[in-house]
Amino acid sequence: RQLVAEDQRTLVTADLFGAYFPLQLEPLIFSMASQLSEDYGGGYWQFYTLGNGGFYMAPDSDGRFQMVSPNGWEGFISVDAFGITVCLFAYSNLSFGSGQFAKTCAEQYHLLREYMMDHAEAGAILAATD
Repeated sequence: RQLVAEDQRTLVTADLFGAYFPLQLEPLIFSMASQLSEDYGGGYWQFYTLGNGGFYMAPDSDGRFQMVSPNGWEGFISVDAFGITVCLFAYSNLSFGSGQFAKTCAEQYHLLREYMMDHAEAGAILAATD
């Protein structure tokens, strides 16, 4: 993964998602973060690009988040794992629409899931999302 520089954030997200990033994807990510963890209270998020073409965001904070998944899974995960989990939920949700943006979200879901399989917390992320 590669941290997106502050001055490149708008360019990277526009290239990947177009105007849908600030209008649909980013607000959904923030909303889902609030729904999945009472520990989440807003704040700055870091952006990451992946070597396989994927993208995700994670809160810029230390520590862990207690998370409760809609599937009943409950546990503590790192902020990085939380960001990945929230992005997977958002991509999945938005992939059921129509048009190119839905296709992009479906593709980003699979790219992020592929990356996540090598993450130290892959088991917890899979338990929360499956």
